[in-house]
Amino acid sequence: MHELSLAGGILQMLEQTRARDPFKRVMQLRLEAGALSGVDSSALRFALESIAPGTCLENAIIEIEEPAALAWCPHCSQSVQIQSRIDPCPLCAGFQLQVTSGSELRIMDLQVV
Repeated sequence: MHELSLAGGILQMLEQTRARDPFKRVMQLRLEAGALSGVDSSALRFALESIAPGTCLENAIIEIEEPAALAWCPHCSQSVQIQSRIDPCPLCAGFQLQVTSGSELRIMDLQVV
């Protein structure tokens, strides 16, 4: 379950942010975990909630958006939605797709007090 490690990294980034720009706690945390990121959003939410007590993340509302993965097909000159890195182009069935989004895991924003 690598989501626990990811949750620890997210908490560490929040604590580093708090050291630079002091705040009491996080009210709301919004994350983005793309379809190709390899992150199970439910497991990440559980991990964050598990490590939150006693930290700046305690009682925070955690939202995790899961944007679809997009790739560029050089043959069609089109951006297409894919489910995995090995998918063919849904327009021409070609396999030379270049992933352009969907592999990210990032903090989108947070509200603090």
